[in-house]
Amino acid sequence: MGLVRTSLTLSNARAPESAPMVVEALVDTGAVHLRIPETVSIQLALEELETRDVTSADGSKRLVSSIGPVETAFGNRSCYTGAMVMGGEILLGAIPTEDMDLVVRPSSQDVVPNPKSPNIPASVAMGVRYR
Repeated sequence: MGLVRTSLTLSNARAPESAPMVVEALVDTGAVHLRIPETVSIQLALEELETRDVTSADGSKRLVSSIGPVETAFGNRSCYTGAMVMGGEILLGAIPTEDMDLVVRPSSQDVVPNPKSPNIPASVAMGVRYR
Protein backbone atom coordinates (compact mmCIF):
# COMPACT_ATOMS: atom_id res chain seq x y z
CA MET A 1 0.00 0.00 0.00
CA GLY A 2 1.27 3.45 -0.88
CA LEU A 3 0.58 6.78 0.70
CA VAL A 4 -2.95 8.12 0.45
CA ARG A 5 -3.44 11.84 -0.10
CA THR A 6 -6.62 13.84 -0.51
CA SER A 7 -7.80 17.37 -1.07
CA LEU A 8 -9.44 19.23 1.85
CA THR A 9 -10.78 22.70 2.43
CA LEU A 10 -9.72 24.26 5.74
CA SER A 11 -11.17 27.42 7.24
CA ASN A 12 -11.29 29.32 10.51
CA ALA A 13 -14.67 28.48 12.08
CA ARG A 14 -14.55 31.67 14.17
CA ALA A 15 -13.94 33.88 11.13
CA PRO A 16 -16.36 32.77 8.39
CA GLU A 17 -15.57 35.92 6.42
CA SER A 18 -11.93 34.87 5.96
CA ALA A 19 -10.93 32.92 2.87
CA PRO A 20 -10.76 29.12 3.14
CA MET A 21 -7.72 27.20 1.92
CA VAL A 22 -7.80 24.20 -0.40
CA VAL A 23 -4.93 21.93 0.65
CA GLU A 24 -3.54 18.48 0.01
CA ALA A 25 -3.33 16.24 3.07
CA LEU A 26 -1.63 12.96 3.84
CA VAL A 27 -4.28 10.60 5.24
CA ASP A 28 -3.05 8.69 8.29
CA THR A 29 -5.57 6.45 10.04
CA GLY A 30 -2.92 5.68 12.67
CA ALA A 31 -2.82 9.34 13.70
CA VAL A 32 -5.56 10.81 15.85
CA HIS A 33 -5.79 14.53 15.06
CA LEU A 34 -5.60 16.95 12.18
CA ARG A 35 -2.03 18.22 11.95
CA ILE A 36 -1.12 21.44 10.15
CA PRO A 37 2.10 23.40 9.65
CA GLU A 38 2.53 26.73 11.42
CA THR A 39 2.25 28.59 8.10
CA VAL A 40 -1.30 27.27 7.59
CA SER A 41 -2.25 28.19 11.16
CA ILE A 42 -1.01 31.74 10.55
CA GLN A 43 -2.75 32.05 7.16
CA LEU A 44 -6.07 30.98 8.68
CA ALA A 45 -5.51 33.18 11.78
CA LEU A 46 -6.31 30.27 14.09
CA GLU A 47 -6.05 30.79 17.84
CA GLU A 48 -4.06 28.61 20.21
CA LEU A 49 -6.49 26.77 22.49
CA GLU A 50 -3.89 25.01 24.64
CA THR A 51 -0.50 23.35 24.61
CA ARG A 52 -0.42 19.57 24.32
CA ASP A 53 2.26 16.96 25.02
CA VAL A 54 2.31 15.00 21.75
CA THR A 55 3.96 11.62 21.16
CA SER A 56 5.15 11.08 17.58
CA ALA A 57 5.27 7.75 15.74
CA ASP A 58 8.97 7.41 16.61
CA GLY A 59 8.14 7.65 20.34
CA SER A 60 9.56 11.14 20.83
CA LYS A 61 7.53 13.66 22.82
CA ARG A 62 7.23 17.41 22.45
CA LEU A 63 4.94 20.27 23.35
CA VAL A 64 2.86 21.65 20.48
CA SER A 65 0.10 24.21 20.05
CA SER A 66 -3.43 22.91 19.76
CA ILE A 67 -5.36 25.43 17.67
CA GLY A 68 -8.84 25.88 16.34
CA PRO A 69 -11.60 25.55 15.73
CA VAL A 70 -10.86 24.45 12.17
CA GLU A 71 -13.68 23.68 9.78
CA THR A 72 -12.43 20.77 7.69
CA ALA A 73 -14.36 19.93 4.54
CA PHE A 74 -14.24 17.07 2.05
CA GLY A 75 -16.73 17.40 -0.77
CA ASN A 76 -20.15 17.99 0.79
CA ARG A 77 -19.02 16.82 4.25
CA SER A 78 -17.41 18.85 6.98
CA CYS A 79 -16.51 18.80 10.65
CA TYR A 80 -15.21 21.16 13.29
CA THR A 81 -12.02 20.09 14.97
CA GLY A 82 -8.86 21.27 16.61
CA ALA A 83 -5.45 20.76 15.05
CA MET A 84 -1.93 20.18 16.26
CA VAL A 85 0.60 22.65 14.87
CA MET A 86 3.63 20.64 13.84
CA GLY A 87 5.51 19.36 10.84
CA GLY A 88 5.75 20.59 7.30
CA GLU A 89 2.67 18.98 5.77
CA ILE A 90 -1.01 18.58 6.56
CA LEU A 91 -2.01 15.23 8.00
CA LEU A 92 -5.62 14.06 8.26
CA GLY A 93 -6.01 11.82 11.31
CA ALA A 94 -8.73 9.47 12.51
CA ILE A 95 -10.94 11.94 14.41
CA PRO A 96 -11.82 14.23 11.47
CA THR A 97 -11.90 11.23 9.09
CA GLU A 98 -14.45 9.45 11.30
CA ASP A 99 -16.38 12.65 12.01
CA MET A 100 -16.92 13.20 8.27
CA ASP A 101 -17.68 9.48 7.82
CA LEU A 102 -14.98 8.98 5.21
CA VAL A 103 -13.45 5.70 4.08
CA VAL A 104 -9.81 5.25 3.06
CA ARG A 105 -9.47 2.84 0.15
CA PRO A 106 -5.88 1.53 0.10
CA SER A 107 -6.34 -0.40 -3.16
CA SER A 108 -7.16 2.74 -5.15
CA GLN A 109 -5.23 5.08 -2.82
CA ASP A 110 -8.09 7.49 -2.31
CA VAL A 111 -10.66 8.72 0.19
CA VAL A 112 -14.43 8.60 -0.42
CA PRO A 113 -17.62 9.20 1.55
CA ASN A 114 -18.75 6.02 3.30
CA PRO A 115 -20.68 3.99 0.67
CA LYS A 116 -23.08 2.86 3.42
CA SER A 117 -24.11 6.49 3.98
CA PRO A 118 -23.46 8.25 0.67
CA ASN A 119 -25.78 11.24 1.17
CA ILE A 120 -25.04 12.38 4.73
CA PRO A 121 -22.37 11.39 7.25
CA ALA A 122 -23.43 8.72 9.74
CA SER A 123 -22.24 8.36 13.33
CA VAL A 124 -22.42 5.68 15.97
CA ALA A 125 -23.59 6.64 19.45
CA MET A 126 -23.15 3.47 21.52
CA GLY A 127 -25.20 3.07 24.64
CA VAL A 128 -27.79 5.69 23.71
CA ARG A 129 -31.42 4.66 23.94
CA TYR A 130 -34.11 6.53 22.09
CA ARG A 131 -37.65 6.81 23.38
